[in-house]
Amino acid sequence: MKLLQRLKSKRIGQEKERQAADWLRRQGFKILENNYHCRGGEIDLIGLDQQQNTLVFFEVKYRRSTDYGHPAEFVTAQQQQRIIRCAQHYLLKHPDLQNAAMQFDVLTLLENQNDPERIENAFGI
Repeated sequence: MKLLQRLKSKRIGQEKERQAADWLRRQGFKILENNYHCRGGEIDLIGLDQQQNTLVFFEVKYRRSTDYGHPAEFVTAQQQQRIIRCAQHYLLKHPDLQNAAMQFDVLTLLENQNDPERIENAFGI
């Protein structure tokens, strides 16, 4: 039963990340990566705000409700450090983006929410 629940959670997470990416595109972002993996970490979405020339690393958090807290509260300090290390890895592989301004944002979604809430500069180096 636990395996089925994990598979369902993973499927829901992937769907919410797609929903967030679609929303970002409508906001004018160019999505550069989905689920960028590096040793020890992952970044859900990497986008480029072409108007501001800003590279944004997004963490997407979904929860059914706020009964146990806001979804953004589940982005732990340890997870933030893994995302930052992964972002550094990404920049090493993409030197053409190293001069762009960058930030780390969190996108949160609740069960029946169509558009995510964006928390800009949620954390940093």
